[in-house]
Amino acid sequence: MLDPRFFPKQISETDSSFRWFPALLLLLVAALTAHAQVSSAAASTSSAPASNWTGAWIGSWAASQQIPEPDNAVPLESLSNATLRQIVHLSVGGSRIRVRISNAFGTTPLHLLAVHVARPQSPASSRIDPASDRAIMFNEHADVLIPMGAEYTSDPLSYSVAALSDLAITMQIDVAPGQETGHPGSRATSYLAAGSLVSAAELPSAQSIDHWYFLSGVDVSAPASASSIVALGDSITDGHGATTNGNDRWTDALAARLQHSVTTNEIAVLNEGIGGNRLLADGLGPNALARFDRDVLAQDGIRYLIVLEGINDIGTLTRTSVATETQHEDLVRRMIGAFQQIILRAHADGIKVIGGTIMPFMGSDFYHPDEANESDRRMVNAWIRAAGHFDAVVDFDKVMADPAHPDHLRPDCDSGDHLHPSPAGYRAMAVAIPLELFHK
Repeated sequence: MLDPRFFPKQISETDSSFRWFPALLLLLVAALTAHAQVSSAAASTSSAPASNWTGAWIGSWAASQQIPEPDNAVPLESLSNATLRQIVHLSVGGSRIRVRISNAFGTTPLHLLAVHVARPQSPASSRIDPASDRAIMFNEHADVLIPMGAEYTSDPLSYSVAALSDLAITMQIDVAPGQETGHPGSRATSYLAAGSLVSAAELPSAQSIDHWYFLSGVDVSAPASASSIVALGDSITDGHGATTNGNDRWTDALAARLQHSVTTNEIAVLNEGIGGNRLLADGLGPNALARFDRDVLAQDGIRYLIVLEGINDIGTLTRTSVATETQHEDLVRRMIGAFQQIILRAHADGIKVIGGTIMPFMGSDFYHPDEANESDRRMVNAWIRAAGHFDAVVDFDKVMADPAHPDHLRPDCDSGDHLHPSPAGYRAMAVAIPLELFHK
């Protein structure tokens, strides 16, 4: 109750012109009090906006971005007013997720009208569980305009995902961004349909495409003890020779091994391989040094880096012409210099760097290596194995070489092209990685 003594003397009950004033103030105070009570009740029954959550994040899945070559690109007109559903295989789980969308190589902004997540019924089908469908927000809005050359991270979403599970991510694209950004070597099927079908249970008339577009990562909420491994590499890391929708790359097999141990089941594996990638020059995608910041340092929770690069540098040197002895020596020197740069930059961020020796590829019909190429490979591998360079070494060369012909892949691990492993070979690579390297 308001005390009349608190009002100035000229505003008193004996002054008929102001006799209504105290009553009006009482009504105002009562209204404000009621509003505060309603607001408090509402706050107690609803969670805070997901974007206000400030917990720890770890990358659970990732894909390196590049300009898709013409044979792997989608006609730009197909990406306007279109729905694109893509399925990814997570390494670790969490109770919240974020999705990362890339327009790194776009020449105009990428406008997405909506992005949804759901649980797919099969990695080889566009069908999802409609009850699991949820909208992803960007700055608390359903749509997002991503500038050319940029990447966007969504708001956090309370959405529980399990380790080694699949997640369907569906984008409604308004206008194509002038030039596509994507990852051709998905070894997974995506589904592209005309119109707005972002929540559709199935896309029966969709075009099936074994590539990913615009999707660069999925992060999950994690305890402070969690961490991630980034695998930086070429087509052998990307999984050429693996089964489409089979998730049997060496990085997938490593993620499964990590989940089977209580000492490592909080460690994620992020595959940052690009087919044809090189240390020293662009090819199918930017060279390893050029993409290092985006594909390695920018990943959430990274504590370990496995580097398996260089086979394309060695093979390309002589693929179309003969190289001189000086050119071979220069290549080896510059490859070692690139490894030193990778180690230096990773160590500056407190990342443990694990070197993978380059596997044999004699007999490759693509590169036609000779003894000079084999000599280059042996010299680079000798440097990788030497103490004082990498923090640890995984000797893929020793594990994958044919004992009878050490310059060739083991027949039981060869996909058939004498360059890329088979699914059995990828499993052997994963088994060769000591899990003790990642113990807490």
